[in-house]
Amino acid sequence: MNKPGFEFELLHIDKNCGARLGRLTTPRGVIELPTFMPVGTCATVKGLTTGLVKSTGAQIILGNTYHLDLRPGSDLIQELGGLQNYMGWDGPMLTDSGGFQVFSLAQLTEVTEQGATFRSHIDGSKVELTPERSVQIQQELGSDIAMVFDHVIALPNETVAIKDAMERSVRWAKRSKDAHTHQQQIQLAIVQGGLDAELRVSCAQQLIELDFPGYAIGGLSVGEPPAQMYEMLDVTCPVLPAEKPRYLMGVGRPEDLLEGVRRGVDMFDCVMPTRNGRNAMAFTDSGFLKLRNAVHERDPRPLQADVETEYSHLSRSYIRHLFKANEMMGPILLSLHNLAYYQRLMRQAREAIANDEFMEFYQQRMSGWSSGKSID
Repeated sequence: MNKPGFEFELLHIDKNCGARLGRLTTPRGVIELPTFMPVGTCATVKGLTTGLVKSTGAQIILGNTYHLDLRPGSDLIQELGGLQNYMGWDGPMLTDSGGFQVFSLAQLTEVTEQGATFRSHIDGSKVELTPERSVQIQQELGSDIAMVFDHVIALPNETVAIKDAMERSVRWAKRSKDAHTHQQQIQLAIVQGGLDAELRVSCAQQLIELDFPGYAIGGLSVGEPPAQMYEMLDVTCPVLPAEKPRYLMGVGRPEDLLEGVRRGVDMFDCVMPTRNGRNAMAFTDSGFLKLRNAVHERDPRPLQADVETEYSHLSRSYIRHLFKANEMMGPILLSLHNLAYYQRLMRQAREAIANDEFMEFYQQRMSGWSSGKSID
């Protein structure tokens, strides 16, 4: 990394697998890797203050170019001191490029070589997002890590469509890099190629030639079975430069995080911990709890004894009551717990990698989750 204040260090690789212990230094703080990034799409991690998010152990959070440009506007955020200042978060931030919205809002989107044209999901107005405009928005937001604009399509799909989107993503990555001028922000490229191993490797190799500070693996967890996602990690991770950070976008379940870590992924993000929390589901080492169910009505135990938050002493019975009474505190407490659980998982993974014990840790966690996938 050739920008002042940024440094990536690969500290250790577990001798029994590809799991990596690393550190990414930014001007706004240090990120211990592997890490999980809570998603703050609209400049907020839903239901939680930035202080509560930080209390879980989170070192970096994510914002979204498309949503923040629509509301309140990247120019307004820039005027008020940048995204971190705007939302009261004093640590590093990553911004997605808006490329995922090409996929998620496909019915409202038209893609050409120039970029993507949307109909706003808010008011139906026309929105044009190109690589250059995506870069401009992210520079105005002032995030520490920006993503290139890419073309994401649903899986499975026709090979010709996947190849077309992959090749366009490489061209858009080059345009994104050419447009990027922010000296306090690094930019990561995104490897596409669907479920085609040759396309994934080809995309990675072309992006490596462009010499980005780091590389993300995108276009997965968009409808394909988990086993196929893991296959793509198996072919992609070995091609990526060992001396640069790797980010698996939009993933996911706790087991997906560990599957990614053991293949050499450093960074993850997903809405799952907070979305599940809002829907009365809590992650534990023995599977997930459905807190609305009657079995928890008189249960005095905490959600999980060694996941520590300011409110981790509260009982399953009490949290169930909050949901049954439609009190907003229920979703808040479960979102907080789930983020703390994910951060604990990453912290434990880092400790295991440092001791060359990641595979033992992996087997232990997988066994616990599979034996009690859903606890009524």
